[in-house]
Amino acid sequence: MNKIADLAQLISRFAPVSGMSGTAVPRLSLIRADHPSAPVPAVYEASLCIIAQGSKRVSLAGQSVVYDASSYLLVSVDLPLVGHVLEASPAAPYLCCKIDFDPAALADLLVTEQRVSSEKDLPVLAVYPSDPDLIDAVCRLVKLLDRPGTIDVLAPLVEREILYRLLTGPHGATLRQMGTVDSHLNQVSRAVATIRSGFHTQLRIDEIAAASGMSASSLHAHFKAITRMTPLEYQKQLRLQEARRLMLADGASAGTAGFAVGYDSPSQFSREYRRLFGAPPRQDIERLQAILGSAAAY
Repeated sequence: MNKIADLAQLISRFAPVSGMSGTAVPRLSLIRADHPSAPVPAVYEASLCIIAQGSKRVSLAGQSVVYDASSYLLVSVDLPLVGHVLEASPAAPYLCCKIDFDPAALADLLVTEQRVSSEKDLPVLAVYPSDPDLIDAVCRLVKLLDRPGTIDVLAPLVEREILYRLLTGPHGATLRQMGTVDSHLNQVSRAVATIRSGFHTQLRIDEIAAASGMSASSLHAHFKAITRMTPLEYQKQLRLQEARRLMLADGASAGTAGFAVGYDSPSQFSREYRRLFGAPPRQDIERLQAILGSAAAY
């Protein structure tokens, strides 16, 4: 039987309405969209995204990838991306499952595997051809939602198998860097976490470098190579995305939202907001309120 079709049926059953839903299985989310979406910026956590039906474009700093049911997306560090659902309809909705990576489980598996991690800066956003064995394992993870009493025992085992399948696939080197404490990818991940925790305050490169375990010059070089942006550009995208969320979800004014995320100048906030989102704050929020579905981001 076609495993990707099985996965589509499972997602459709457990996600009957448009949107992204968390589940009783830790780190597993299900996404459904009944219509194509506008391009939507969002922060993607390090994760595996598998489309069972429909297609999606994801963009990072000028680079775009398109994936569908014949492929899957691997994001190896938290990134501010732009997602755009391309194919979706009420009769054939966009269906996707997202599995966030568990660093502890990955590190434990690497101890068992005992292979050396490469120090080459690897792609943090990549699409790979679907693997039937991987899809089978993901189906079994989603099926646990039918038997909630088994999740605590069986979900960690299936999740470990999924990580193993990824480690032994064409993207194994990236996964190894994620789970290796002193790898450049892991160090940049720590820098990203530091920036995200205080994105509304002034960026201090020396503090971020210290938290990541790199010198300031090394941080700049590897951060740019891995994320395709500088630490300051990364912080700016986080600020603008959070301001957008405050206006859309909380009804904050542009001035209030800009100040809340660290902007002292309303004109600078409006200028940078328009550069990222393509319209001034008020116009952008009105547009989003009319067309945005929460499934657009993933």
